[in-house]
Amino acid sequence: MSAFESPLGMRRRTILKALGLGAVAGLTGGCDAMGGVFGRMFAVPPRETSYFTPNSKFYVVNYADSAVSVAREINIEQWRVAIKGEVKKPMTLSWRDILNRDSYDQVSTLMCIDTLPGGDSLGNATWRGISLKKLLQEAGADEELARDVVFRGIDGYDDSIPFKRAMEDDVMLAFLMNGEKLPKEHGYPLRLIVPGLYGIKNVKWIHEIEVYPGDYQGYWQRKGWTDDGTIKIFSRIDSPGHYQSLRGPEQKFRGIAFGGPHSISKVELSFDAGRTWNECSLEPPMSPYSWVIWNYTWKPPKPGKYQTVVRAWDTKGQLQIAEIVRPQPAGASGYHTIIAEVEQI
Repeated sequence: MSAFESPLGMRRRTILKALGLGAVAGLTGGCDAMGGVFGRMFAVPPRETSYFTPNSKFYVVNYADSAVSVAREINIEQWRVAIKGEVKKPMTLSWRDILNRDSYDQVSTLMCIDTLPGGDSLGNATWRGISLKKLLQEAGADEELARDVVFRGIDGYDDSIPFKRAMEDDVMLAFLMNGEKLPKEHGYPLRLIVPGLYGIKNVKWIHEIEVYPGDYQGYWQRKGWTDDGTIKIFSRIDSPGHYQSLRGPEQKFRGIAFGGPHSISKVELSFDAGRTWNECSLEPPMSPYSWVIWNYTWKPPKPGKYQTVVRAWDTKGQLQIAEIVRPQPAGASGYHTIIAEVEQI
């Protein structure tokens, strides 16, 4: 996968790889695996925590470097999306046909399957689009024969979701993002939004939708990645930053948590490497399909370095997976950890 990263992230990753520490520091979000040997060399500044991600700061990942350049060549007057396969009424819709259909808004978080604990490759937006379910019903999709629904992009990318999932009300074909025309790098003119599934399933630049009678293997499945794509519970400490010097009797901790297919019910912080936990307060989300923002006010008992860990629970009572697992083939897991360095109280 190719991604557009911040210069800070690229510099840090380059240094870690050069020192042979990329696997440890990357998977633990820069925890104290290096101990006092490197210390502040790997300090990470705090991140701004906001509920919505501006389009200009929303992560971008494409399966090929040429994808965005291909998208820039779209002639919207000539663009069409075809609905075919196991349907009684195959359809071809133009851009104007899409805009003339009933549409709705939905707040949903997208997350890349490559996201490591504490990573940045996720964002939250308000999407506007049309119901995939209603479109498939209008086309007369054969519910007895249909097993998957396949989406193909003009860049050559393809993937599928189960027909049963495609017929749920929260699955949309989006054409607006945060009130603006869908940016080219995010799939203009039409992309799939399936809450709770990793970005590999949310196909961009769609020009063909096929109701498929079998188990379809998409681009990444043909390379050994998951066909399920369900997002694992994720949480992150945004502020303070890793190895940020802290002064004062109270410290404000803030971050995000995302439950994938389910919302978040609880977030906890530990200041002793996971031996004891403290419950955080949650800001009410605008949608069950989005991340939540959590906050915690901490009164450190004394100066020193505190290995600070975050974990989350979803509304089904499932706890975030602590085991450190790499992204391939089904998404990473592991708790985000930072060092909170209290210099003075």
